Order: sequence, then C-alpha cells, then structure tokens
Amino acid sequence: MDNVSLFVVVLLAGLTLVVVGLGAALLLSPKSLNFQKGDPYECGLPTHGTSWMQFRVGYYLYAILFLMFDVETIFLLPWSTVVRQLGMSGLISILIFIIILGLGLAYAWRKGILKWT
Repeated sequence: MDNVSLFVVVLLAGLTLVVVGLGAALLLSPKSLNFQKGDPYECGLPTHGTSWMQFRVGYYLYAILFLMFDVETIFLLPWSTVVRQLGMSGLISILIFIIILGLGLAYAWRKGILKWT
C-alpha cells in the first residue's frame, strides 16, 4: 500500500468514526424541550443586560502571548529528543528561536501589555 492510499484509508476511517459517534449521540441522548435551555446562564443568576459584551483588548493580547509560548513549548519538545543528533547547528538554531521569542516577550513587557490594570 503506497502513502496516498494509506492516507485515504486513515482519513476515511477517521471521518467514519466521527460521523458514527455524532450520529449515536444524536440518536441515544435524552431530549428535553424546555424554553429555559436557550437562555444565557451566568453562575446560577439571571443575566443582566445583553449577553454580547465587549472585552478589553488586554485579554486578547494575553491569549496571543500564551499561544506564542505554548507553541514554543511544542517546538522544544521534539527538538529535545534529537538534540544530540543535531549537533551544534541544532543548538544554534534553537538559540536563535528562543532569542526571537525572548525579544517578543521583552517588547510586550516594555509596551505594558502584561499589566492587568
């Protein structure tokens, strides 16, 4: 079996499992038609105002910074498993990667993005 046909088989098997799982959940799950299920829920209390409200941009910046350092961790894990085979070029490339991320953190810190107030 070549790589393309193996990819198609795995893709079809995954799609089949997802469709069967969702179909079984729709068929077997209990159904309750209650108008209150569509209401917004806020810690057991009735909501005040609309459910659509704007968030400060600081929350989004925190999320972007979290993703940036989360991706760094994801890239460092496979690198750490083959660090001995990569040699000095692998060490230099990951140091450049970490320096670029450190500069991004220093820039965010200097701009005051990491302050909640």
